[in-house]
Amino acid sequence: MAEITTFGGASTQIDTESEMERAISALMVQVGERVRSARERKGISRRVLSESSGVSQRYLAQLETGSGNISIGLLKRVAHSLDHKIEWFLGEEDPWNSPSLRVAELFSAADSDTREVVLQLLSQGNNASGRAERICLIGLRGAGKSTLGKLAAEKLDVPFLELNKEIALHGGMPIDEILALYGQEGYRKLEAGSLDRVIENYDRVILAAAGGIVSEPETFNKLLSKFHTIWLKASPQEHMDRVRAQGDERPMQGNSDAMEQLTSILTSREALYARAGTTLDTSACTLDQSLRSLIATIQSRRFLES
Repeated sequence: MAEITTFGGASTQIDTESEMERAISALMVQVGERVRSARERKGISRRVLSESSGVSQRYLAQLETGSGNISIGLLKRVAHSLDHKIEWFLGEEDPWNSPSLRVAELFSAADSDTREVVLQLLSQGNNASGRAERICLIGLRGAGKSTLGKLAAEKLDVPFLELNKEIALHGGMPIDEILALYGQEGYRKLEAGSLDRVIENYDRVILAAAGGIVSEPETFNKLLSKFHTIWLKASPQEHMDRVRAQGDERPMQGNSDAMEQLTSILTSREALYARAGTTLDTSACTLDQSLRSLIATIQSRRFLES
């Protein structure tokens, strides 16, 4: 997507579409080059590949030159015939020259004990050099991230930030307008940039992140490596009740399925939220009880002690 800016509004859509077309063309060229390289490494001709995959030689020729927009189904056939994973053709990194993909392959083949040792070593490195005294509260809307985060920060004499406010500041407009103008992709790009700025400017901070930050793998992985993360957990009904208690009726307004949708979102994200270093269940707790538990967690885990 084109660099997000509040200027040049009339041409933004055109620029975005042009950049998307260039990105698609570049991907087609990349896929074609990798298919050709894989075929040549295997030492087979297009004719042989055509016979084994069921994809015509003409289509393969277009594919390898980057001029054929092949379907996922046909590319899967080609990948199978070449003993390749389809993601090797589509991924940003070339599987034959990527140390990280090699490490991932070795990790997948390792036994559970070896994996645990590797994870501990990597986690220790990240904790020592990366997380500093940064704390991030994650969870679904209504978890109390902003309320509890601000109160805890005041008690512990730590700066407090809301990532959405940082996004709005950088984007030059409210979050709703950013979403309306640039969509989720534009919002996620601003979110990633704002997180980078927080990491660059703060070694000691409590940050409240938006509930959907877990949906962007690269941003969420960076968050996990650069912050001590705490998942503020609650039941779906409590999430809804807390949002409405703040005077926000949008979750229910004109939507009879709102609770069902909220429960579905929470269920789909639970495994991601559970990747946080610590989980704090605030179900059936008062604000004061939750605050005491949060501060106790931060102090017992020594998150603010480098």
